[in-house]
Amino acid sequence: MSTIKTGIIASEGIAIGRAYLFVKEKLEVDTRILEDAEIEEEVLKIQKAIEDYSKDLENMEVSTDTQQEVINAHLGMLDDPFLVDTVKTKIENNINAEKALHDSINEMVAMMQSLDDEYLRERATDYKDIGERLLYKLQGREPKKLSPLPKDTVVVSDELTPTDTSVMDKDNVLGFAMDNGGKTAHTSIIAQTLGIPALVGMKDVSTSVKDNDLLIIDTYEGKLYINPDEDTLNVYREKMQQILAEKERLEAVKFEKAITKDDHQVEIACNIGNIEDLKLGLANGAEGVGLFRTEFLYMENNHFPTEEEQFSVYKKAVELLEGKSLIIRTLDIGGDKSLSYFKFPEEENPFLGWRALRICFDMLDVFKTQLKAILRASAFGKVRILLPMVISVEEIRKVREILEEVKNDLKAKEIEFDNDIEIGIMVETPASVIVADDLIKYVDYFSIGTNDLTQYVLAVDRGNEKISKLYNTYNPAVLRSIKKVIDAAHNAGKWAGMCGGFAGDTKATKLLLGMGLDEFSAPAANIPKIKDTIINTTMEEASKFAEEILKLETTTEIENIINNQ
Repeated sequence: MSTIKTGIIASEGIAIGRAYLFVKEKLEVDTRILEDAEIEEEVLKIQKAIEDYSKDLENMEVSTDTQQEVINAHLGMLDDPFLVDTVKTKIENNINAEKALHDSINEMVAMMQSLDDEYLRERATDYKDIGERLLYKLQGREPKKLSPLPKDTVVVSDELTPTDTSVMDKDNVLGFAMDNGGKTAHTSIIAQTLGIPALVGMKDVSTSVKDNDLLIIDTYEGKLYINPDEDTLNVYREKMQQILAEKERLEAVKFEKAITKDDHQVEIACNIGNIEDLKLGLANGAEGVGLFRTEFLYMENNHFPTEEEQFSVYKKAVELLEGKSLIIRTLDIGGDKSLSYFKFPEEENPFLGWRALRICFDMLDVFKTQLKAILRASAFGKVRILLPMVISVEEIRKVREILEEVKNDLKAKEIEFDNDIEIGIMVETPASVIVADDLIKYVDYFSIGTNDLTQYVLAVDRGNEKISKLYNTYNPAVLRSIKKVIDAAHNAGKWAGMCGGFAGDTKATKLLLGMGLDEFSAPAANIPKIKDTIINTTMEEASKFAEEILKLETTTEIENIINNQ
């Protein structure tokens, strides 16, 4: 009888192959205290390790743009003065290079892992990857590699780093199964790009599987079968044929417009945190960017990014979009998102504290710098501004006053920009839902942030495991809040989009379409499926479906219908 393990779905698909166990040795770190005379030599060691690893990355052969973007991101981290200076400072305090590197990387990893935003939290893996590679350099050793590999291999590991997957023997890998990791980690993104099924966060799969075990990896159900029986194998061979047919269908529609059978059109955009994400979104049929999380520019830096640094990134995104809309969310730090170079005050409840616009209003220089960069980028294409955590008309008025000041500064310098740039707000608080009819008078559009909205409407801390089962966007209170926001926008003759995680839930597509949502901004991998659902339904059918759902009184009733549609 086969053993079944479960995990987090990182990249969809089904594969049948033989296990290749890839568990790396635990590196021992030298912890000796330096003599003063050794300090200079240890500083040179870490500098050489960084230089050598940078050369390795530059010479690495890659097969996708995503892999190249990961390499570029790692090169940027290695070139970050903050990392080098942190290690150097520790060495100057008589800590040897290995331990100084180890401790510095652990501090960065801990900071990233403390974040609530999964996408940001998973960047910790990149720091761990860099730290591990540099430690090998310091010790004069080479890490284990995923190349060459036997044909039809399912790689099973405690953790695969982005570098591991970038140098692996891709032709012979059918799937990944990992103890650790999340669905938004770079390794998972690479798996999505390569079309390799992957399960992560499995906790103990690397100790449950032996080399050459026969495996079925089913990332639609989130299951891994270890040494399945013949009946199970036959079922999955048939499933693979069905999935292949669906993949071909989705491949055919991913660049189609999202138009229902009765000619109702909506826009399908993607959420991004960097240029790498944008390229992946466009490759999957994104019709624009519904959310550019700009906090990455601040968090992966050792200083508040300058106007020029931001402008160059925004401009590159605009140019890649070739006329498609780019919605840039203004700085949304605070809460769970901290900066290494700025001290936030201690708060009992940071999610309800000094964050997002509240910080921008108190740090006008930082806010104006970002607005100038966004405005300058708007001269090169369709750019929209999105304001996070809005709770009142006063806040919107204040932003518009600040924006006019910034516009005047640019005009005085004869710098071009879109004077009619659109402004929208993220509707993610109960306050913004309640006064949506008032707020829409002062903005051009709404974008619903379902992650925070669900948390705040239900008074459920989404990071609290004891009550996590209560965090559910299918709750009637949340769904009716979403409907109220969409109706408020439409009543004012304006549009409503959604950039929260619910927009990427393909089971919710028909419901949201029927509720009147005008724009879905989702992870790149989900875009073809969302389009396929919309193209194969009518607006009339979706509206009736939404009306039926919104009448229901319990989350259980709603989920039963959603899961059986």
